[in-house]
Amino acid sequence: MEIRLISEPIPLAEIKTLAQEQFGEMLKATVDVDHEIMAVGGELHSDEEALLLDRGSKQESLWGINIYPAKPAAERVEFDSMINVRPSRNNLSRGVEDPATRERILRVVSKLIR
Repeated sequence: MEIRLISEPIPLAEIKTLAQEQFGEMLKATVDVDHEIMAVGGELHSDEEALLLDRGSKQESLWGINIYPAKPAAERVEFDSMINVRPSRNNLSRGVEDPATRERILRVVSKLIR
């Protein structure tokens, strides 16, 4: 699947279709919390990260998530990616440890998926 840059709202139904084409019930995404965009469809979060970096995003603004479009909105996003491991930013796990950053990611996702 080709990686897609999402900068405008996309219907949830389209996200479901993309998930089915890739991993079945899940779609990988990398979110740029500063530009409020995301890349979806990479086999690895790092593939999406590379696309966003090439387009001018800053590393510290990028976070990897998994989207489960069939789940209710409150359970749809999973914070789990190797690109999230950033000891220099005190993020020592694959998750997103800072609650404010998690909230920013969720705002971007809810803005872009309708």
